[in-house]
Amino acid sequence: MKHALFCFCLAASVSLTAGGEFKNLLAVDSLEGWESIGKAKWTVNKSILMGSQDGDAKRWGYLQTKRKYKNFELRLDFKIDEHGKYNSGVYLRKPRDRKTGRAYQVNIGRGAAGEPVGLYLNDWLAKGDEHDKIRIPLKWNELRILIVDNRIQVWLNKKQIVDFTDENPEKYLLEPGFIAFQTYAAEGHSGWVKFRNIRLKDLSKE
Repeated sequence: MKHALFCFCLAASVSLTAGGEFKNLLAVDSLEGWESIGKAKWTVNKSILMGSQDGDAKRWGYLQTKRKYKNFELRLDFKIDEHGKYNSGVYLRKPRDRKTGRAYQVNIGRGAAGEPVGLYLNDWLAKGDEHDKIRIPLKWNELRILIVDNRIQVWLNKKQIVDFTDENPEKYLLEPGFIAFQTYAAEGHSGWVKFRNIRLKDLSKE
């Protein structure tokens, strides 16, 4: 497991987010610009995206952007079903071919069940809100993600929970990839997750 490097230097964070403008990634009533992978059901209504397994726990899946991104700041609100280990996640620089390797994932779930809002790759890189002290169950929660080169920072409800620098990343992890949302069942439970106010500031130079 890589080691997390914690740095709460405000000046550094500000410099990384300078320039550019936030743009909405989700249309008011369509999934234009996105593609669904797997059997999960994704719908959008009044700019609220919902992913569910539609009554079948085996219908997991992803909704991912059609465009690739490398360095960016992503802001959104989420609300998730409160059940066991049922979880969701936001994938960063996700490759199209699963054989390439896993993408960085900001996990979304219940800390009490071992699925905290934190950073995951092949193992936990930072457990973040491990004890579920910051996430508000069944309410809208604000998530801010900043990824620049090999550094990933995450804020949950305005509190920083992750500041991780990957000291030896695989090459594909530093290349542009897709942003994706996940719905993944556990314990035979068909769950749901909702997202809104999905905005992105592209910080890539290329």
